[in-house]
Amino acid sequence: MTTLSESGGLGSGSASSDRIGTAWLFVSFAAAIAVFWSGLISLGEAWSVPEYSHGPLIPILSLYLFLRQLREKNPTAQEVKDRWVGIPVVIVGLLIGLMGDLARIPDITTYALLIWLYGMLLVTFGWRNGWIYWPPVLHLIYMLPLPNFIYWQVSIQLQFISSELGVWFIRMVGIPVFLDGNIIDLGIYKLHVAEACSGLRYLFPVMSFSYVFAVLYRGPVWIKAVLLLSAAPITIVMNSFRVGAIGVLVDSYGIEHAEGFLHYFEGWVIFIMCIVILFALARGLQMISGDRRPIAEALDLSYDGIWPQVSKVFHIRHSLSLAIATVVIVAAAVGWHVAPGRAAPAIDRDPLALFPSQLGNWASGTPQKLEADIEQVLGADDYHSVVFGSQDHLAPVSFFVAYYDKQTEGAGIHSPEVCIPAGGWEMSAIVRQEITLTNGEMVPVNRAVIQKGLRKQLVYYWFEGRGRRMTNDYVAKAMTLVDGISLSRTDGALVRLITPIRPGESDNQAAERLRSFLENAVPVLPRFVPA
Repeated sequence: MTTLSESGGLGSGSASSDRIGTAWLFVSFAAAIAVFWSGLISLGEAWSVPEYSHGPLIPILSLYLFLRQLREKNPTAQEVKDRWVGIPVVIVGLLIGLMGDLARIPDITTYALLIWLYGMLLVTFGWRNGWIYWPPVLHLIYMLPLPNFIYWQVSIQLQFISSELGVWFIRMVGIPVFLDGNIIDLGIYKLHVAEACSGLRYLFPVMSFSYVFAVLYRGPVWIKAVLLLSAAPITIVMNSFRVGAIGVLVDSYGIEHAEGFLHYFEGWVIFIMCIVILFALARGLQMISGDRRPIAEALDLSYDGIWPQVSKVFHIRHSLSLAIATVVIVAAAVGWHVAPGRAAPAIDRDPLALFPSQLGNWASGTPQKLEADIEQVLGADDYHSVVFGSQDHLAPVSFFVAYYDKQTEGAGIHSPEVCIPAGGWEMSAIVRQEITLTNGEMVPVNRAVIQKGLRKQLVYYWFEGRGRRMTNDYVAKAMTLVDGISLSRTDGALVRLITPIRPGESDNQAAERLRSFLENAVPVLPRFVPA
């Protein structure tokens, strides 16, 4: 009879011991697929997006890094005695994964998968060896999609930088150009630096490449750090150069040079140039440090003895900690799938198309339809954009509501803090303020003054839904998770009001106009954004 012990390792025990240990490991991974299934599906969908199309290559590169380390450091049973530390990590990963399943936010389940995977690494190889083997697991973060609200903030900021630097490149060659937000105005032609031009589709794979570069490089740690940190600025500068080059080509030869195959071909050229610059930087740092080795030798690209390491997966010694981890994972998988399912509650609401055109003394004009590309980026299930006017006030109020049935699987609210500057508006510091209505109700809003040229406008906005009004974007996302778990609801809306600040008018006068509108609009909102 074979007894369970806490020792373990690779290829260090009897054949029966290795078979039992390998069986524990395979059962663990099979059960984990059941727990993390929604996250895996979401991950596959994310990889179909151009910004994350490099995703399938990341696990392959991570496996390569792991096999290299296994070749260099193959722990025996005598060396692996501290595997219990992995069990709490496994449990944390499972709990976060189940939390994502309950909230119906698969991205959270996907992130939890990496925590669980590192926990299994610790259970299999122990704490000391697990600390050595962490680079391949950490590299897997490059296959994960960014949370939606962070993605849009990063994308918009990169569009700003690419626009600014792109215009700088265009001016360097003597072409007069004007920048309005993300619009590059060449006179006859106008170029929109859209999401696809932000550089994210180059940034993620180049950062992954630089990570592998830093891990493989055999040299001083400071050189590894420089190589790792240089990926982002190299990609941003080269993408900005691409935007500028397109502007020069369009100015000289026509708008067709900003579209079609040539546009994507220029993108591939920039990506390859980023990799070449990375190699050149590595070589330059080598020379500075006095290292005269060829770059191929410094990177240690040898494949010798790599693939035989795969067979060691079938020589995992069993242990009590591995058995307990497996039982915990199987219990979580069975518990999740036999538990009664929670159907999302039916939400009773009126479509925003029925929003009243008369609110007290305020009357609306015709609702405005967003442009197709803006509507696609917004991703709302329902929205209402209309201008209200009143005889009691000289200036109108622009009223906008974007409603989402669920803020999961990539859908979610985009904060005006990100979107408004994309239109070329300069935004003052955002101040949180509470508006007291005559009935005593408090409405928290984010208040900001935006300006373009001589035009100034006052903006109020907040996030509403599920009986909450919030002004902080991150708090709103956190409460979406909480309500997804407790209420099985992630619906919500963005409410935004804008009014012009007329010449000779103070900010407070414009604020009083918005308060007057809120008095009439807030009581109506629950019909369309239910509590």
